[in-house]
Amino acid sequence: MITALLHPQLMDCRRLFLRNYEVMINIGVHEFEKKGEQRVLLNVDLFIPLALSTPQHDRLSEVVDYDFIRETIARRMAEGHVHLQETLCDDIARSMLDHPQVRAVRVSTMKPDVYPDCEGVGVEVFRMKDGI
Repeated sequence: MITALLHPQLMDCRRLFLRNYEVMINIGVHEFEKKGEQRVLLNVDLFIPLALSTPQHDRLSEVVDYDFIRETIARRMAEGHVHLQETLCDDIARSMLDHPQVRAVRVSTMKPDVYPDCEGVGVEVFRMKDGI
């Protein structure tokens, strides 16, 4: 995964990120998981070409707003129960790439309350737009 971040097409990008965004979501394949929400930590990195994200007039309209990341996650959560973290990561990544300024995305999810003897279990995915 780290080598993907060294891809030549990302060298002229700015990285926007959301770290350890804690949400309560209906997720899991087990019956007991389908009866309530679980705590999930989300991390998102957006890679945006500097040419599309370097403000000339110090205005929000010149960059990708952080609200876009949170709103995209909220829309996916509103779709209802998801069985797998892999599905959640893929869905969020796909939606992030729909933004015209986003060249690549990295999304990770972690369920911190699954096992008492570790920090958490999770999934990470990295995607670039086709043709890049």
